[in-house]
Amino acid sequence: MLHLKLPTDPRWVNIVEKNLDEILTDHAYCEQKAASSAISFIIGFPEYTELVSEMSDLAQEEMSHFKMVHDIMRERGLTLGRERKDAYVHKLRFYFPKGGSRVESLINRLLVAGLIEARSCERFRLLSEELEDKKLARFYKKLMISEAGHYAMFLRFARQYGDREVVDKKWQELLDFEAQVMKELSVKETIHG
Repeated sequence: MLHLKLPTDPRWVNIVEKNLDEILTDHAYCEQKAASSAISFIIGFPEYTELVSEMSDLAQEEMSHFKMVHDIMRERGLTLGRERKDAYVHKLRFYFPKGGSRVESLINRLLVAGLIEARSCERFRLLSEELEDKKLARFYKKLMISEAGHYAMFLRFARQYGDREVVDKKWQELLDFEAQVMKELSVKETIHG
């Protein structure tokens, strides 16, 4: 369903298991950034009424996920710590050249957001299946389902607002690029790296 060109190496979970504090902090910031991204769609494209409505719901949902992760951290005696730079997201955001029409910019941003959600979904699936901490595994299973819905929503909007053939071509090219990015980054205790 996700169509990712390079699956995560299952050994990534071993890195996570040894660095749960780090992964939880990174995950909390990912949820906060996802909420901020949803808000930026509202601010940047207010004339797209259906998009604004969905992004409003998404921002609230992502902040609720942030709170859930933060609550888990507090239960474990952890503090949030400082924000980490997300090299994965940074590389994806600069894949498409600047400029072009407003609609093209919207579609590009939707595709990048969809891909981030797809990779998160794939990573959460691995965590739900492989983590020794069964409570945390169940938590990631719930989030995996949510991320799959977000991925599908972003892709649906991109196809709705753009020419389907052009959008699908861009999507395939972005998937190819993302596979190369993952070859470089799949060895860290972060959600995407």
